[in-house]
Amino acid sequence: IARIALENLILDGRIQPAKIEEAVLKAETEINTIVKKKGTEATYEARVQNVDPKLLMILGRLFFRTSYGQNVLDHSVEVAHLAGMLAEELGADPAVARAGALFHDIGKAVDHEVPGTNVEIGRRIFQKFNVDEQVIKAMQAHHEEYPYETPESMIVQVADAISGGRPGARRDSIEHYIKRLEELEAIANREPGVEKSYAIAAGREVRVIVKPEEISDMEAHKLARNIADKVEKELQYPGEIKVSVIRETRVIEYAR
Repeated sequence: IARIALENLILDGRIQPAKIEEAVLKAETEINTIVKKKGTEATYEARVQNVDPKLLMILGRLFFRTSYGQNVLDHSVEVAHLAGMLAEELGADPAVARAGALFHDIGKAVDHEVPGTNVEIGRRIFQKFNVDEQVIKAMQAHHEEYPYETPESMIVQVADAISGGRPGARRDSIEHYIKRLEELEAIANREPGVEKSYAIAAGREVRVIVKPEEISDMEAHKLARNIADKVEKELQYPGEIKVSVIRETRVIEYAR
């Protein structure tokens, strides 16, 4: 909005308070028109029907969002195509799979305004618009934050991975990708009492296994916060990184 308003003001040549307000309002109207058009086109292309007009507007905002250099709306449509084809081949519900896939990243449209993960925000949006429960289940498991409750939920996760992982989909080179995972694990491994750490889910989560004889349950909470703080300070990354600290005690005896 700011860019369009500024461009129009420069072209007009009259940068005055009244003109600025007028230019901003005009730019907002232009953006809303684009958002509505892109949302409508996406649902038509993905063959997803009966979508609430307000939900269409939220979906259209993904046209202005990128993730690792990949346009999120284009990615969502691609995932919907893949999910639909997989569902047809596997005997699942193609309509549910396409809808869950098209809206799987809907939370990214407002994650700069609303707290929570992409999936949690998406769930709240779906519940607000009374989206079918089967579509919610298909959407919510694509980052493994929720269990796979239906075949469609597994299909959406697979389709998302195919779209994001195919050659040329994202600007990140394999070297940068591996380096980012190694840096994430290194931050966790520096902490006292850590036995091993694993960066998973394309670097969106780090699971930290601690030595139970050195780290108590209470200290595990503090450790998770310390690692999260250091990740925020030392790394640059899009979205959120989940830090999971796992403390486990195993006792083994043998009957002979």
